[in-house]
Amino acid sequence: MDAWEAIYTTRAMRRVKKDPIPVEVQKKILDAAIRAPSGGNTQTWRFLLVDDPAVKAKLGPIYRECMDMVWGSIYNTRLDAAKASPEDPESVEFMKMYRSASHLAEHFEDYPLMLFAFCQFDTSGGSIFPAVWNAMLAARIEGVGSSLTSAFHFKGDAMKKVLGVPEEGNWIFSACVTFGYPTGRWGVAPRRPAHEVSFRNSWDGALGFEIPEPLWSMD
Repeated sequence: MDAWEAIYTTRAMRRVKKDPIPVEVQKKILDAAIRAPSGGNTQTWRFLLVDDPAVKAKLGPIYRECMDMVWGSIYNTRLDAAKASPEDPESVEFMKMYRSASHLAEHFEDYPLMLFAFCQFDTSGGSIFPAVWNAMLAARIEGVGSSLTSAFHFKGDAMKKVLGVPEEGNWIFSACVTFGYPTGRWGVAPRRPAHEVSFRNSWDGALGFEIPEPLWSMD
């Protein structure tokens, strides 16, 4: 696959099939993850794959509690605004995301594979998220959809207990990525144009160019 296609079409894919992810594909996902740069090359990361229905059955209720907390705190204002003005374009886009994220929570146990990423000491995520993104790109190349969530932060201790994460070592939960073969089609995610969120040399400094449309397309 062309590298640009992988970059432009690796988006949150939450509606997936229950088909298992072959071990050979899992190997590629993990091997790509550990090739990412690591601060000081310390590689203080751990990746935990979950595909056991019994484990997922314990994690599902915890995740749904976490998402209830997400909607009731971080996104509470936006959710209320979207419900109050459902025809507003911003509300329409937000509710698409809301329904998609809610689908993941409601069907958490059905995802065939999950990757939990942990690191030590680095609370910024700078030493772990490049690896997580590598894993998601590798999955995309293999035709597997993925979606990243950090909602487990709200009930991290309960999640760690289910996964058997040791108390010693100061392991910090960074992200959970769900994987599955998508039921829909790949595409370029709609985003605000880069020139609306980018500057040059100083905050609010003129960027010097505009990118009104994606520079790569499925066509």
